[in-house]
Amino acid sequence: MALPHDHETASPSLSREQLQQMVAEADTGGRSPQGVIGRFVMLTALAWSLFQLWIASPLPFTFGIGVLNTTESRAVHLAFAVFLGFLLFPAFKRSSRRQIPVADWVLAVVGAFCAGYLYVFYDALSGRPGLPTPQDLVVAVLGLLTLLEATRRALGMPLVIMAVVFIGYIFLGPYMPEMIAHQAISLNKGMSHLWLTTEGVYGVALGVSTSFIFLFVLFGALLETAGAGNYFIQSAISLLGGLRGGPAKAAVLASAATGVISGSSIANVVTTGTFTIPLMKRVGYRPDKAGAVESAASVDGQIMPPVMGAAAFLMVEYVGIPYSEVVKHAILPALISYIALFYIVHLEAVKAGIQGIPRTHIAPWRQRLISTGMTISGLIILAAIVYYGFGWIKTVAGDASVLIAALLLGLTYVGLLKFSTRYPELQMDDPEQPLEALPDIGPTLKSGLYFLLPVVALIWNLMVEQLSPATSAFWATIFLIFILLTQRPLTAWFRGQGDLAAPLRRGACDLLGGLVTGARNMISIGLATAAAGIIVGTVTLTGVGLVMTEFVELISGGNLFIMLIMVAVICLILGMGLPTTANYIVVSTLMAPVVVELGAQSGLLVPLIAVHLFVFYFGLMADVTPPVGLASYAAAGIARTDPIKTGVTAFGYSIRTAVLPFMFIFNTQLLLIDIGGPVQLAITIASAIAANLVFVAATQGWFLARNRWYETLALLVIAFSLFRPGFWMDLWIPPYTLEPAGRVMAVVEEAPAEHPLRLWIEGEDLDGRLISKGVLLTLGKPGPAPARLQETGLRTLVNGDRLDIIAVRFGSQADRMGVGQGYSITGLEVPNDRPAPEWMLLPTLLALGLLMLAQSRRRED
Repeated sequence: MALPHDHETASPSLSREQLQQMVAEADTGGRSPQGVIGRFVMLTALAWSLFQLWIASPLPFTFGIGVLNTTESRAVHLAFAVFLGFLLFPAFKRSSRRQIPVADWVLAVVGAFCAGYLYVFYDALSGRPGLPTPQDLVVAVLGLLTLLEATRRALGMPLVIMAVVFIGYIFLGPYMPEMIAHQAISLNKGMSHLWLTTEGVYGVALGVSTSFIFLFVLFGALLETAGAGNYFIQSAISLLGGLRGGPAKAAVLASAATGVISGSSIANVVTTGTFTIPLMKRVGYRPDKAGAVESAASVDGQIMPPVMGAAAFLMVEYVGIPYSEVVKHAILPALISYIALFYIVHLEAVKAGIQGIPRTHIAPWRQRLISTGMTISGLIILAAIVYYGFGWIKTVAGDASVLIAALLLGLTYVGLLKFSTRYPELQMDDPEQPLEALPDIGPTLKSGLYFLLPVVALIWNLMVEQLSPATSAFWATIFLIFILLTQRPLTAWFRGQGDLAAPLRRGACDLLGGLVTGARNMISIGLATAAAGIIVGTVTLTGVGLVMTEFVELISGGNLFIMLIMVAVICLILGMGLPTTANYIVVSTLMAPVVVELGAQSGLLVPLIAVHLFVFYFGLMADVTPPVGLASYAAAGIARTDPIKTGVTAFGYSIRTAVLPFMFIFNTQLLLIDIGGPVQLAITIASAIAANLVFVAATQGWFLARNRWYETLALLVIAFSLFRPGFWMDLWIPPYTLEPAGRVMAVVEEAPAEHPLRLWIEGEDLDGRLISKGVLLTLGKPGPAPARLQETGLRTLVNGDRLDIIAVRFGSQADRMGVGQGYSITGLEVPNDRPAPEWMLLPTLLALGLLMLAQSRRRED
């Protein structure tokens, strides 16, 4: 991928236009055609957004018009992505950014036709599955070639090279080394599998891009266009800018808030960093540290729910759980990571003696305490009214509750908008101008509270109503469209400004711009998911996944920790050239099943979501890892410093994020899995936060005072013990006892809802190899044991001292965990009666207290 930097320049300086061009090159396309051509491209992008809203809405089924199945929707989605990819991404660095050559028009039309071929000829293709005609083969070959070229333009060569290698593996299987060789595959079978079925390019990844990702990206683009991004930045500065190292702490909070609505690291850096990085430098942070703080915070924005990086939506299909469950599992590590980064910038400020920005008005502490208390109390009361009020409305009004809720939400929006007009409208500050004093907290926060409503609506739909991600994002986006169209005219009306025509036109222009930006942001994601589908299709066609299991087991010696390090290194290496979405698809397809399988064989039953989040986290780390961390390059351009130095510093700050995946693999309570109750939840959250803060103090060499070498070692041991208190307890008393299979039915019958069932199974796989491994299944609602087992996908038959598995439902939990028909359940792990592992926190906290006492005395001396 082309990188906008110069290695020979020690301190590059990028203008705002260059930064915006950098984002365009990476996310939206570096070409900006003008005139009639520009309007045509804009209308095409607009048509894409409207198409996605149409298929997500209930309107096609209401009117019986434009009803598409999933395969047809994917074909149209990819056709738009390929067409716009050729028009907006130039072929070479020297290519014109204003004009579109004729060759690009030809490629765009041919590529769009080939991509939409499944839609145009869907009936004919479905009538002859696996029997492609010469026309089908020509279209498939041309389609793959144009897809790879569009991918090269938008994402660089690495993903293209990987796709070409895997295509070559399909047809050159007999000539490969014995370990990875496979039977010959014909051109008909290979092209049909990759292009004419839903196993390759049009597979799960492109389906998720079509159904989920587009709507969430569009939601973020519209929210940013409405002004929420500026509101989050200004609010963070007003809240935290006066603290020690305040601008850096504000950058962390602003990036976290922007991460809620954005899934792009580079866009997050440019959005928040253009304002926060100059402020950090002004109060005393070194330029490379200012850029590193912003890039580390912005990359973590992709792990911040509810709008996480695009790869998070793929977990819904790959793991087979609702998106609300993905959010639940991801929320605690994300919060821990941001709190730890907040602590890092505090330690940097303490070490450098950095202060905050002075405030214009400093209210008496009693007034501030009362104001803060009333604000928090008001939010709690409002949340309670909303939660219990909506619950009451649903009970009383039934189906009409949706209309009533929408009306109440609209009234709340109008009320908050009117309330905001009492305060000056927030303006985007010029980062080049000095900020002599902080804006007042109250007026700043109150001027845009209504921006929170779409986010609240999205979270409510996902977590409370348990709607699908697509439906949740659709209704939240419709609400945002309403806000964009009305906020300017309503503001003018409430302020008594008279003329409403101009604000109405500006609102319509904002909506148009947001819809176009959302579509342009999706081009590279759509192409990445399609191109990565080539790799997934190769795995399913050739069975190379089984070979990967044997290869990794051979290299790692069956050691899970070594295996995880291998996965992390592969993610970082691939991330140097692949976008995070493609990186996740490739590594999770090849390695996630391997980790689960080999972990199960060694006795460590790792939940599938933990392995996928592990891959997701390390894929994101590539955005800050030198020498090719694009987020670090963008931050260095704003900070006017060396990008490599910025990347190294950012990587050091991001170690706190890199340690989390290793911890939640071995302690799944960090993902809120198997939490016993509110007390255990509180202990888990508190100990995890404390652990990461202690780990940060160790890696930064400063706790209450500068660390001595043995104190750093002690802090690392304490951090490990806080993260995984069960490790020491396991050495004393094993956590589980293996019971005979005859106990399975009784345990399943008595187990509560969401209980993890730990089974040991044996059997022969399709290659005749004897398999013996553990399987972790989650039980559903209480009921008869056979019914609960069937819910996990198992049908069993008692056979002496074991249970024979007579059927495994396709796509079920058991199927995803690699359980096969004909296997037998040989045992059951049940928890031992032992003290809770959390008791090991007491000596750990005592050791931490002694270390704090020693450092506090040294600081006083």
